This record gives sequence, structure tokens and C-alpha cells, in this order.
Amino acid sequence: MVQLYQEGVYLVHGTEIVPESESAKIQSMTGKEANRKEAKKGTMAYSILKAHNVSDNMEQLKLRFDAMASHDITFVGIIQTAKASGMEKFPLPYVLTNCHNTLCAVGGTINEDDHVFGLSACKKYGGIFVPPHIAVIHQYMREMMAGCGKMILGSDSHTRYGALGTMAVGEGGGELVKQLLRDTYDVKYPDVVAVYLDGKPMPGVGPQDIALAIIGAVFKNGYVKNKVMEFVGPGIASMTTDFRNGVDVMTTETTCLTSIWKTDEDTRDFLKLHGREEDYKELNPADVTYYDGMVYVDLSRVKPMIALPFHPSNVYEIEELLQNPKDILHEVELEAARIAGTPDVSFHLLDKVKNGKIHVQQGVIAGCAGGNYTNVMEAAHILKGKDCGNDAFNLSVYPSSQPVFMDLVKKGAVNELMAAGAIVRTAFCGPCFGAGDTPANDCLSVRHTTRNFPNREGSKPGAKQMAAVALMDARSIAATAANGGVLTAATEVADGYEVPAYEFDASSYERRVYQGFGKAEQEEDLVYGPNIKDWPKMEALSDKILLKVCSKILDPVTTTDELIPSGETSSYRSNPLGLAEFTLSRRDPSYVGRAKEVNVLEQKRVKGEAVSELSEIYAKIAAISGNEEVKPEDIEIGSMIYAIKPGDGSAREQAASCQRVLGGLANIVKEYATKRYRSNVMNWGMLPFQMEEDADFEVGDYIYVPNVLAALDGDGKNIKAYVLGEETKEITLYLADMTEDEKKIVKAGCLINYNRNRAQALS
Repeated sequence: MVQLYQEGVYLVHGTEIVPESESAKIQSMTGKEANRKEAKKGTMAYSILKAHNVSDNMEQLKLRFDAMASHDITFVGIIQTAKASGMEKFPLPYVLTNCHNTLCAVGGTINEDDHVFGLSACKKYGGIFVPPHIAVIHQYMREMMAGCGKMILGSDSHTRYGALGTMAVGEGGGELVKQLLRDTYDVKYPDVVAVYLDGKPMPGVGPQDIALAIIGAVFKNGYVKNKVMEFVGPGIASMTTDFRNGVDVMTTETTCLTSIWKTDEDTRDFLKLHGREEDYKELNPADVTYYDGMVYVDLSRVKPMIALPFHPSNVYEIEELLQNPKDILHEVELEAARIAGTPDVSFHLLDKVKNGKIHVQQGVIAGCAGGNYTNVMEAAHILKGKDCGNDAFNLSVYPSSQPVFMDLVKKGAVNELMAAGAIVRTAFCGPCFGAGDTPANDCLSVRHTTRNFPNREGSKPGAKQMAAVALMDARSIAATAANGGVLTAATEVADGYEVPAYEFDASSYERRVYQGFGKAEQEEDLVYGPNIKDWPKMEALSDKILLKVCSKILDPVTTTDELIPSGETSSYRSNPLGLAEFTLSRRDPSYVGRAKEVNVLEQKRVKGEAVSELSEIYAKIAAISGNEEVKPEDIEIGSMIYAIKPGDGSAREQAASCQRVLGGLANIVKEYATKRYRSNVMNWGMLPFQMEEDADFEVGDYIYVPNVLAALDGDGKNIKAYVLGEETKEITLYLADMTEDEKKIVKAGCLINYNRNRAQALS
């Protein structure tokens, strides 16, 4: 089904796979010897990256994007940061959608206040404003902005439009601020891995099944981490562009940097349907192209899949799960107990197995992955004339945009879904991150959404409540619904149904979307709600720092949802200190209190007051320094988090900014799960330390790091630090590659300070 090549691969004539160890064959196939260096330039990714690189160095890229997108969890902070940095107008098309806190259900007026702020910002700075319920962020960008050969940057991790020939990157808000200031996105030239699609999906298999099969094969081994996934092969032609979009959006869960697909006439038809045929051009790899690896997928062998809690990579064939439910579900129960961390929380899956069948309590088809036209049409067909039942199971369906919803109404699909007992709602991302359709305690939900991390569905183990999500394709969710909530693979009910052609009607966009790009009205005022607060002041980095370990997380992976929970807490996103109160609240509830205590000490230092609480620590520092005089006023104090591999998941910069506004100075990790989280850490002025050894320190210990500025100016290797416990222990830290600008940002204390310093230097 999925095969990973353990060496580089040449692709010849777009269809012939030649492992690098067999490259001698290429001369007989093409008349020329294989030239790896030149063949690396044959990827679609290379040509697009080269076109967007504003430097003459293709090894260290400096990229400018064609457009950007943000939703209502992130755009206020981005605009506030850019405004504080001197931005006067949006220099590129910037789309603000309102698809995450759409319902305005929690926090009084603060959600709609942010929507009003967003509209005022689009008027003042010249942006594009998509009101609540009109479209989820990525569907709007597919329909109205993506095009072949373009690059788009978004402040949502699922910014992926590769199936439309667009290399799209999801990053933290700081990277979008840089584009608003006409700075660049700086990154080493990434490896490019081919995803070779062969064959044709069997009836009943959907895009989520294919995506989960790939994620299951590549996530845990990091095969495509921070790399470009380039989709090639004859199997692409077996899928419509709408279907391809459903596969592509899930590439985020592999931890790749971005994606790009070979384009064809179906891509042209999609763009033409949306009034943008001029945005089409054919994209193909060169006749001889070298890839740094290859994921070979036989589409005809992919079966309906399920990703069990608590990660999209925890993948099984539904058939396999049904054959051995007790052993497999028992392992998930053990993981649930570990995640809950307390015997007061009980979560069960084995009790969902009755007479050999697995009963689920909820189904959801929603968002940028599930709400596409093709998915909902197939689900409606499966449910036609069927009955979801009037027991515990319930089904909710969220079309991804108003145009999609309108055509589903015209085609009768909405009627079929409602008649079967499903609830059909407007475009909304909430079920994907815990702001809608939270299941009951101890229940299992099956969803065609993007993630199933712990508590992502909205439950709160700290409040003795826990539910969980399994990811499935809309087709199998519909089959399960038609079976009254008994887990069922769609292949059991597939009948060869062909989805009728989609008819796009842009009238809802024409009437409701504010199109302000190029029309900035700088005399307009921003409209601030009472919850919208400016960023607090952050100090520049000192050469000597004292870190207090305020949390130590030994999980194999720590998600951004654990660092700063999603769901209702995101309503406070426009208030940096208000949101920071929730940092690690579902993983380490005592962290905020510890960090605040450290910050009190730092504020005393900044004011020039004696920090008598640390007299013993200063004595230990003096001993390390050969009993030289220690000047406490020169030693910056901050909190620190240790984690094995943090940052999987969301691009939300709040995962780092919340640490920073509480006084965070650094993370120490084995590795960073994603580039975007590490970028967030640096953009918010924290040191992204790493260490190879196991952490020989505990929560409450202090770690002294002298000569930090010299380490930043040097190679970042072999940085000496000292754990000041009952006995002093030396440890070795290092900083992975940082650009010169990233070093300057960390030295300045954050991106805002860096930009202010630049502006002052120019004035």
C-alpha cells in the first residue's frame, strides 16, 4: 500500500522510478548520464522556490509570498505586532477569515469584537475580510486565491494548497508580520520527497483514507519532517481536484514544510469554474528529476482507515480494527490513562465493543478536510433513505463554504442528510479544535477533520471529563451513521456512485466579502474591543541568564494544543496576558504560577531592587566563576520549559508568546517537532536550546547560562550551562542553525523590539 524508499530516487519521464543506487540505468533510458545536482533542479518545488527567492542563494532562501491568510484566532495579534513595528498598509493580498471563533458563544462580546477589529483593519490597511459563516479559511483560499506556481503563507498550520499548484506554508504570526513589513521568510533549501501515486482508489475510499495511510507511514520516523512533499505519478489523474484537496490538507500531519502537486486539465477546470482560469499553468517535474526520498502509494490497495486517539498517525485499517478490537482499543485506553494523569478520570473504549461491533457516539464531517463538496455529496448519497437512529449517536455536517452549501442545497444533498437525521450547519472550524460539538464524557467521536490530539475535541481531564476522537473519511462516517453508530467501512456500502459536477456560485462572496486590497484608507481607525490588549514590554537579552525549570514534560511528543489549549480558551487570544493564564493548563496546571513567581524576581531585577531570594543561587554562580564578584543586575532571570519534542500541531504563535509574556526566556528540548514552533520561539525572543543528553534537572532547579550572546554570535555548539541544585552540575546545550536575523530578534527580546530598533536606526 505505502512503501518508503531508503535512498534518493530519480524520476524519469514522470513515471519511471530509478533508485539512486541504480542510476546507471538512466543513460540507457535518456541518452545522458545521471547528474544529481542538475536533476535536483527538476522538481516543481525548485522552480517555484527560485521564483520567490529574492536572494541569489538557493541554499539559504529568502522568500516573499504572493498572498497570506489568517483566521480569527491569530489575525488580531499579527496586526497588533505589525502595527507596533511600523506597518502602514498591507503590501500583499491578506485574507482575514472568521471561521474559528465563528459562533461568538464564549466570553461575551470578545469574539465579535475581534471580528469588528478585523474588518476595521482591512479597511485601514487594505485587506480582504471574510465574515463569520461564509467560508473556512482554506476553502476560501482554494476557491479565490490559490493558483499554479504561487506561494501563500498562512497563520494556520493547515495552510496547504498544493493540489492547486500552490506551495503554501503554515507558520506562526511572526513570519506573517515579516511579510507585512516586506521582510522575507528565511529557510534553508529543503529536501524534496516525491509522493508517487499509482493506481486508482477503490469505491468507498476517500481522501482521508489516503492521507491517513501516508501519515501512518511517515510521521513516527520523520521521513518528511520539514521537507517538501511533491505529488507525482499517474494516480493523480484518478482523482478530481476537490478530492486531491482533501488529501493535500492533511500533509500538515506528516510535519512536512509544504506540498506541491503535478497539475493537469482537472486543475484548470477547477480554477476556470472559480473564475480564475488565468491562474492555471501546467506543472510537471523535469524529464529527469532527483528526489531526496520517495513515498510510493498504490491507491488501489488503500482501504478505509481510522486514526485512533490520540494522534493522526495512530492508524489502522477499519477492517483490521474490527478483527481485533479488544487488543487495539486496550492500548488506546492505556494511553488515555497516561494522558489523564489521574485516577479520577475514567475513559473507556472497550465498553464500546458489543457483540464484536464497535459503537461510536458521534460523527462529524467538517472544516477544510471534511466539508468539501465531494465528501459531503458522497456522504449524502450513502445516507439517502437511511436513518441515523434516535439513540446516542448523532451526526453533524459543516459544508466548507457558502458556495459549497448552496450547491449542496441545489443538488438535494442537504435534504438527504437532514432526512436521515443529520444536522447541517454553516462553515466552521470549531469541531476541529474543541470549540464545537464537544462529545459527552467517556464518548468516542469519529470525525473527518484534521486532528485528534488529546482534549482537542474540547474535553477537560483536569475537570474530570474526557472524550476522544478517531479520524475517518466522510464516506465511512456516513456508513457508520447509516448503521446507527456501529463502526462501518464505506466499502461495505459503496455502489459506484459518481459525484455530479460542482456548480460554483460566487454570489455570497460578492455580497459579503470585503475586498479592500489596494484600497487602504489609512485615515480609518481600528476598532478595539475591551479585550484587545497591546503586547507587554519585553526586555532585550542579557549575556548571562538564569533559568528556572518551571515544567518538565517527558512525553515523546508535546503538541501546541498542550502548550496552549485550543477551544474556549482561544477566545482570549487578543489579550496576551489573559490567554497566558491557560498555558499548559491541561498538561501542567501549576506551570503558570511557577512562571509568574520567576517573573516577579525578574521585575525586581529590572527595577534595580535586590533579589535576596536568590542569594544562595548567586553564591553558587560566584563559585562557578572562580569567586569573581557576581552582579545580580547583569543576570537576566526567566522561566524555562523542558520537553522531549515540543511543537507538533498548530501554527498558533501563542504556544510560544504565552510562555514569553509570563517571563519565559528559553526552551530546552531534545528536538523541535516542527520548524514553525521553533520559529515562534525565536520570534518571541526565547532561546531555542537543545541538548543531546537526558535532562538531569527537575522542576524548581535553576540553570545558569553565561556568555549567551557570544554563543549566538558563534556556532551555537557546546554551550556550557550549570544546574544549580544541591550540587552544581555542568550540562551542554546547543543552538541549531539560526539566521542572522533570527539571532538579532532573540537578542532584541522579540520581533517587535527588533523592528522598533531597526526603525529607530533608520530615523
